[in-house]
Amino acid sequence: MLKIIPVDDAEEPYRAPDLIFDGIAGDITVNAIAHRSAPGDLKAEQGLATQVLICLMTDRRVEASELRDGDTNRGWVGDSFDLENGETDLGSRLWLLRRGRLFEGIETVAESYAREALQPLLRQGAVVRVDATATADRSQNRLDLAVALYGREGAQVYNDTFAILWRQIDGVERPLAG
Repeated sequence: MLKIIPVDDAEEPYRAPDLIFDGIAGDITVNAIAHRSAPGDLKAEQGLATQVLICLMTDRRVEASELRDGDTNRGWVGDSFDLENGETDLGSRLWLLRRGRLFEGIETVAESYAREALQPLLRQGAVVRVDATATADRSQNRLDLAVALYGREGAQVYNDTFAILWRQIDGVERPLAG
């Protein structure tokens, strides 16, 4: 999980670069050449949105009992040996849902996986409430996941919807599959 950590009191805190997500893959983004203070530099203005993308779109390692025969476990390899006391694995288990059909009750499972993945934001105090709502569109073979986050004063500080498609889009393994 990314944390904003000041180098010291006199310096600006380190800000991780923003990620953008096109529905298939994530990538870092850069400032425009016309940017007033950091032209062409890594953009770092959407810290919360970037953390949400990392939490939801990183495949979390799972227990062997959650894998189907022949499946390979996913997840960040660092979670195998680099978890600090109180930390949990990075990412979500949403990838498990893409393997099968849109079964009855998948919405509840997706919402639970999303809330689980976003727990680090609550623990760090970045937000005080997480809402996740999944909607299955079986005619389109699609599951949409809406995520809303709320700050200390109760105001919504983040709201976005992600589509989890069931057609073959294996971004890394088969980038042009359709």
